[in-house]
Amino acid sequence: MSQMFEGAEDFVQSIPALTPLMGLDLGTKTIGIAICDAFRSIATPRETIRRKKFGLDAARLEQLIDDNNITGLVLGMPRNMDGSEGPRCQATRAFARNFTARRDIPILFWDERLSTVAAERALIEADTSRAKRALVIDHVAAGYILQGALDRLAHLRNG
Repeated sequence: MSQMFEGAEDFVQSIPALTPLMGLDLGTKTIGIAICDAFRSIATPRETIRRKKFGLDAARLEQLIDDNNITGLVLGMPRNMDGSEGPRCQATRAFARNFTARRDIPILFWDERLSTVAAERALIEADTSRAKRALVIDHVAAGYILQGALDRLAHLRNG
């Protein structure tokens, strides 16, 4: 049975060293996906999938997990600005429960407050057109989510 973690300290104990992780930015209409290298140093935004039905979405994620030897997921937790959890957090937890029923993989819930804002700001600074931003914002946000977790894991590793 897969384990779900609120803290990086416990999550890191559940995943093998030198394996890539996948970050997910779950939206109501899309799922942004980022993947890191085996050294867990750089998160790379990969793609955005348009959500259809859970089974189809999960099958695409499983394909990416298999193709990239992913050993853990970092799932953005869309907390309210005061830190409380609303309906979107409940939906994220439900997605994680449903996914772990299909695939035994550790999941870290990562506070994603402001990740989309940071992604949007970076894309604007890079002079990305509004149309192009709309196409990439979700997987760029997933990159911010995953990179935040990677930075925390590196801090734990380096003490």
